[in-house]
Amino acid sequence: MNTNNIKMKKLSIVVSLFNEEESLPHFYKTLMSELEIVDYEYEILFINDGSSDSSYEILNQLVRENSHVRAIHFSRNYGHESAMLAGIDLCKGDAVICMDADLQHPPSMIPKMVALMNEGYDIINMVREDRDDGGFFRRSTSQLFYSVTNKMLNSKLEPNASDFFMISERIIHLLRNEYRERTRFIRGFIQMIGFKKITLPFSAPKRVAGSSKYSFFKLLTLSFSAISTLSKVPLKLGLWSGLISGLLSVVVAIYSLIMWFVDKPVGGYTTLVILISGLFCINFLVIGIIGEYIGHLFDEAKGRPHYIVMEDSDNEIMS
Repeated sequence: MNTNNIKMKKLSIVVSLFNEEESLPHFYKTLMSELEIVDYEYEILFINDGSSDSSYEILNQLVRENSHVRAIHFSRNYGHESAMLAGIDLCKGDAVICMDADLQHPPSMIPKMVALMNEGYDIINMVREDRDDGGFFRRSTSQLFYSVTNKMLNSKLEPNASDFFMISERIIHLLRNEYRERTRFIRGFIQMIGFKKITLPFSAPKRVAGSSKYSFFKLLTLSFSAISTLSKVPLKLGLWSGLISGLLSVVVAIYSLIMWFVDKPVGGYTTLVILISGLFCINFLVIGIIGEYIGHLFDEAKGRPHYIVMEDSDNEIMS
């Protein structure tokens, strides 16, 4: 039963891409074959996140061939989160599906997602059951990230959630107008925003071409940004570190006094080196965490645009 009165007239497919010239033609062909069986008007909104290959030319050719295709080209690379946000901001549909152009987000899932939206769900959250190119290291780090993050949040994130999801018009409205932080974790936002949602599992196949644009250090940076965006718990590390250090100093003081009364010397050099090294480590860690949050505040205070559109096939320049 449709409980939220969703009346979808137009579906927007937002496709974020960066240097995907090899996979774009195959992705487009696969996507079009799936959209042919979806009984709705649709638009395909490609967000070119500052690609330096021939993605620009390929997209403009698709625009000329298909009136349902729209291409937005950024002035430079702003990152995947900004590309998704731009698609949500600029789309014209009553519902949006966000996905990547490497075919690891299978277009074959779109009919199932649309069917669930018609049942009254505001959010269809796609969760990877398996990935052909995952490997032990990637699976382990993903599990560690969600395990650590969920310990810091009141609202838990679905493990293995992806940037492949479908949202209704009112979620689009909220992301356009309320969730406007410069540092974002959109897949986290849509899981914590509430409303009626459902999880749909999928298997991520290998990339048809090219390689992942996320290096280990980029994933690590994204993880830090996600945790600091969604939780203030890391800021409490300084308080707990201070309490633990204080208790440790009391224990050391009591031990030293006992040794003084029983007339036994207390070895000082090794103990001092270990304590000072440990305390400095904690101190710099806490300063680094505080610096990360201050950096977010600095970005917000500057108020610079989330992205800059260099060219829009609809001739609407926005930022």
